[in-house]
Amino acid sequence: MADAPKEGRLTRFLDFTQLTDMASESVGGKILFATDDFFAPAENLIKSDSPCFKEREYTEFGKWMDGWETRRKRIPGHDWCVLRLGIQGVIRAFDVDVSYFTGDYAPRMSIQAANLEEEKLPEIPERGIRTGAAATPEEFEAIAELKSDDWSYLVPMTELKPGNPASGHNYFLVNSQQRWTHIRLNIFPDGGIARLRVLGTGQKDWTATDPKEHADLVAIAFGGVCVGFSSAKFGHPNNIIGVGGAKSMADGWETARRLDRPPILENDDNGILLVSGCEWAVFRLAHPGVITRIEIDTKYFKGNAPDSCKVDGCVLTTQEEEDMIKQKWILPAHKWKPLLPVTKLSPNQSHLFDSLTLELQDVITHARLTIVPDGGVSRLRLRGFPSSICLLRPREKPMMKFSVGFKANP
Repeated sequence: MADAPKEGRLTRFLDFTQLTDMASESVGGKILFATDDFFAPAENLIKSDSPCFKEREYTEFGKWMDGWETRRKRIPGHDWCVLRLGIQGVIRAFDVDVSYFTGDYAPRMSIQAANLEEEKLPEIPERGIRTGAAATPEEFEAIAELKSDDWSYLVPMTELKPGNPASGHNYFLVNSQQRWTHIRLNIFPDGGIARLRVLGTGQKDWTATDPKEHADLVAIAFGGVCVGFSSAKFGHPNNIIGVGGAKSMADGWETARRLDRPPILENDDNGILLVSGCEWAVFRLAHPGVITRIEIDTKYFKGNAPDSCKVDGCVLTTQEEEDMIKQKWILPAHKWKPLLPVTKLSPNQSHLFDSLTLELQDVITHARLTIVPDGGVSRLRLRGFPSSICLLRPREKPMMKFSVGFKANP
């Protein structure tokens, strides 16, 4: 086994607002292997929803549990599983949640990690339905090619605390700047864990980016993150820069209804609502760059889409961003560069726009989406070129300064 550096430290005080769960099934996380899934399969570890308890629910193998639970071990060794991260990048912390496993939680665990090249990975058998099963010799042979015994330790063997029945969170900080793609969770010797949250930020290899292709510079998978917002009553703005398309309204950003709306609404000559209030969210790009194409999707928001929106960009240093967070993003107006003017939105549609700032040297680090007066958005895509590539590309004069397209959602 590889040496275990003293990096994992149990902590109860973490601010996770700028981190995403890189292992969640909602971003493409996948269980590759588990030694045993007798009472409940390891796939439950990466469910996006919180664990629940069904008092009178049983399966043919025993009590139904919303987590990964192995049988009581009667052979040498301990249980472990391997998962592939849906978002590959830098891990800042782990949340090992043993909620509802009051008499069956794993007493100790450790976590290892590796950065593996996808094209060099061996073929791992599909797991299928696993409840009541243990790993086969063929599965052990296949996973052995990953040599996970030798992966780096991010959390050494540590005792878990049960906490309250409905809230058994164990948080661990990670002191590593490396990029990771795979995780091995070890439990000693057996037992149950409800959820494993791998909290961090995506990291893309920008040197491998094709200079002729647009990249989504705000994508959470590449390291984009929401750093401020006015309201998130029914969904966090980080959702709208998530992986793939939205799965429902719950997978978007939705605000509360503004209470300062006029009693009777009116439009201006362009069909835009005449209201004074708005909601906003600010995002730090995964890489400074030039935004040339904007997509705003209101899919699933059929009766609660915003009336209109606009997008602005700015350049901020790390210190300036920290100052703005403390000041709740009261940034001088001249700092913001318009990327998209006030534009009417339609419910349940994907809207495509050309950015106003198509000059290739006009680099930004942060973008602000403003919606009027309130409502929900399912996805935001800010496509363009990273700054290191932009500065090498020749100036191009666009055929038109501003254009808009629509893709109807079913």
